[in-house]
Amino acid sequence: MDMYDTGFRDITNIDISPVAIKKMIDINARTRPDMKFLQMDATSMTFGDESFSVALDKGTLDALFVDDTDDTKATVERYFKEILRTMRNGGRYVGISLLQEHIVNYLSEFLPKNNCMLRIVHCLDVERANKEKNTDDSLSLPVFVVIATKFKNLPMPILEFGLGNDKMQRFNSTMDLINAVKSVQKAALVCNGLARSSIAGHNEVTLDLYRATEETPRYTLHIMDQPPARGVGKYAAFIVPQGREIEWLFATPAGRRKLQASAKYQRLAVVTLHRDQVYSTLDEVKSELASSISNLAPAGLTEQIPYLSLGSEVGKRETLISGFSKISGDFRIEEVEADGKTLRRLIFLSNQFVVQSEALVKTVKIKGKKNRKKIDFGYLACHHHLYMSVGVQLATSLQSPKKDVQKDVLVIGLGGGGLCSFLHSALPQTRITAVEIDPIMLEIAEQYFELKQDNRFHVVIDDGLAFVERCRNEDLHFDAVLFDVDSKDLSLGMSCPPKSFLAHEILLHIKEIIGPKGLFMLNLVCRDETLRAEAVANLQQVFSAVCCYKLDEDINEVVYCANDDKYKTVEQWKKQMGNAGRGLNCAIREQKLANEDTLDVADFLSELKIE
Repeated sequence: MDMYDTGFRDITNIDISPVAIKKMIDINARTRPDMKFLQMDATSMTFGDESFSVALDKGTLDALFVDDTDDTKATVERYFKEILRTMRNGGRYVGISLLQEHIVNYLSEFLPKNNCMLRIVHCLDVERANKEKNTDDSLSLPVFVVIATKFKNLPMPILEFGLGNDKMQRFNSTMDLINAVKSVQKAALVCNGLARSSIAGHNEVTLDLYRATEETPRYTLHIMDQPPARGVGKYAAFIVPQGREIEWLFATPAGRRKLQASAKYQRLAVVTLHRDQVYSTLDEVKSELASSISNLAPAGLTEQIPYLSLGSEVGKRETLISGFSKISGDFRIEEVEADGKTLRRLIFLSNQFVVQSEALVKTVKIKGKKNRKKIDFGYLACHHHLYMSVGVQLATSLQSPKKDVQKDVLVIGLGGGGLCSFLHSALPQTRITAVEIDPIMLEIAEQYFELKQDNRFHVVIDDGLAFVERCRNEDLHFDAVLFDVDSKDLSLGMSCPPKSFLAHEILLHIKEIIGPKGLFMLNLVCRDETLRAEAVANLQQVFSAVCCYKLDEDINEVVYCANDDKYKTVEQWKKQMGNAGRGLNCAIREQKLANEDTLDVADFLSELKIE
């Protein structure tokens, strides 16, 4: 009727029910005299071939296609054959459907085979209207428009999908089209569940948001609930600026819970922005997210949803280089701005929410010349590096305080070279050998993190375990040995070091290499308590003294191992580590790497523990 009133006068309506036809004739006889109403079976129409340009289906398909039985499929096939028979070349079938799985599977196979271009559009406006009408907690199912355009001959399938008014996405396979529909339906199930109930006390829900034409996510949303309380708002969204997503507060479930408690909202949607995407302004991001954030609101919410962030800017991220390593896969070198600082980062895309290496970039002003960027070697982005450096200070200074005698340090795992460059700058009494299996990492460290080799520092490209075995066989000794190596298998509960680095034979080699007075340190990253206990037990079987420091609000743990009996008690460890910590602070100031203490010695000592 709306179409007739708009100006489309040549409209023929059919229905199998004579009662429905009589009713519609009575309603429209005066006001719409040219509109036709005929009682007819849609699977056996009496119209001649190519009678119509458009066939509108307002629910017949879903009414016919109630199940996936052969009889039902035969009925649906007769229905579509009649539609295509009575449709002119270039004509269109336009149907409204919920697209249950068996329906979309059938359409995506039948229509292309019968020379029809198939387009499916998700009707966001219809869903919003339904949501506004139904203020109770009734389900809101996604509604789709199916558009099939008839051609005489279609040499290849043309399959398209669209979200509302967004640009159409063209697919090469029917499975891609089906998956696009399924993803909308799955998202609707999540939104319905979140609207109808709270997930307080349960794990957060995570969703990736894509642009219709892109295969990589543009946003990731983490939704969490907490019980209602006085002074706590109902719902808000928190947008994490670019470059800040790797911080503990935003990158971990525990951190996001703390953020929610601080923000004081029953439901909080934490939004992170992805690299390789362009974001102009915070207001533009809010506008893009508005519909999705609204769909995740609890039922009955009427007030405006507040958007929170760390400031008024969306953040800045610049990719300096995109590369590939045969060992680590795709990587990025990027610069981000955070808290007024410029940070240069190495990111492995296989684990892109973890920073592999990070350096503080300073701008050096040179009179009469262009400003130059310089790496600040006094900045340790990875906090565990600071506590490993305390162990190096202990092994190289306190054990033999003679300043004119250089002490040898072995570091397995170079990365961007931040730890090695710091040790080289802060502790001039050290002679550092770094072993890195990936030659690409050495190139990155030299070109982008200003690593420089000299007579006190050199890098060996080799397998770390093979190098350790060779040192033992050739009777080479080091005052300190550090393992800072990550596992490439992200499915394991222990991501650092790889399990092979804690094999009994390797640990025996390390014991010989450091001798009775040396120190062995490793960065232990383990989410599985059983694996962690096993790792510590392996160390205790080999070394007479093992001490651990767990970083606050982090999964990193530094484990110190020694062969010296004077480290038997935690009090002995604390005494030696306290002296080493104060010595490290002095060394850093003497080398003009910092003006204040870098290490809080008291806090450090309070968390030292013997297993």
